Amino acid sequence: MARPVRHAVAILFAWGFGLTPYPNEDEMPKMKTKSGVKKRFKLTASGKVKAGPAGKRHRLISHNAKYIRQNRGTSVLAEPDAKRIKLWIPYGLD
Repeated sequence: MARPVRHAVAILFAWGFGLTPYPNEDEMPKMKTKSGVKKRFKLTASGKVKAGPAGKRHRLISHNAKYIRQNRGTSVLAEPDAKRIKLWIPYGLD
C-alpha cells in the first residue's frame, strides 16, 4: 500500500520538530515464526509442546517394523526443550 502523498512543507515542518511524517515507521516489524517449527510441533491447550519422533519422515523401509510401531504418534516435550521451541513461535501456532 502506498503512503499518502503529503505536502512538502508539512513534511519539512514535522522534521523540524523531530517528528516523522509517517507515524508507523518507528514500529518494529513483526517477528517471524521459524518455518521448521510450524511443520514439526503443535501446542496443546495448556501450552505444552507436542512433537513426533525423529526419523519417521521418509526412508522407513530401512527401519524394522518394531521401530516404526513404537514411534507412532506424538509425545509432550520436556520443559527445557519446550522453552526453546516457544522462543521460535512468538505468536503461537494456529
